[in-house]
Amino acid sequence: MKVFIEPIGKLINQFTKLPGVGSKTAQRFAYEVMNMTQAEVEEFADALVRVKKDVHYCAVCGNFTDGDVCEVCKTRDKSIICVVKEPKDVIAFEKLHEYRGVYHVLHGTISPMDNVGPNDIRVKELLARIKEGGVEEVIMATNPDVEGEATAMYIASLLKTLGVKVTRLAHGIPVGTDIEYADEMTLSRALADRKPL
Repeated sequence: MKVFIEPIGKLINQFTKLPGVGSKTAQRFAYEVMNMTQAEVEEFADALVRVKKDVHYCAVCGNFTDGDVCEVCKTRDKSIICVVKEPKDVIAFEKLHEYRGVYHVLHGTISPMDNVGPNDIRVKELLARIKEGGVEEVIMATNPDVEGEATAMYIASLLKTLGVKVTRLAHGIPVGTDIEYADEMTLSRALADRKPL
């Protein structure tokens, strides 16, 4: 005897395709869908279809938008560009409500082990934006891992020939962390990036 009838089994299988969703969570999601009204299920399904149909990459920065150009690119200070790996990184900065510049989403980082080179991410598009003029600073906000550091260094070397100020996010020990638990790379960066009091 099957554990789940076919429609519920298919729904559970679809939920398990989402990152971080295991079989138990997928089962809870499936049963929650079963408890929804028909109207709620149709609204949920419509949201899935619409996001896939209507959302695409901004023609300028590469972030998600439902227009040709996103609102950030239309309305913000274009003299500062924050370079990030993927669209979810933009959300992290936007939650701060402090950054007033624009973004450039690379959609990846340089990773020779994964056969990802500079031509596989949006480096040419960044260079084209800078060559249009008006950009004073580029903030490299890629992750502080090997791939993120390699990507930041590569892009910085290209941008320095264009006379643009290139900065990197500071690295250090997170607030609330005991020094004894910090890894060597983090502690080394914190020491190198120390600031006067």
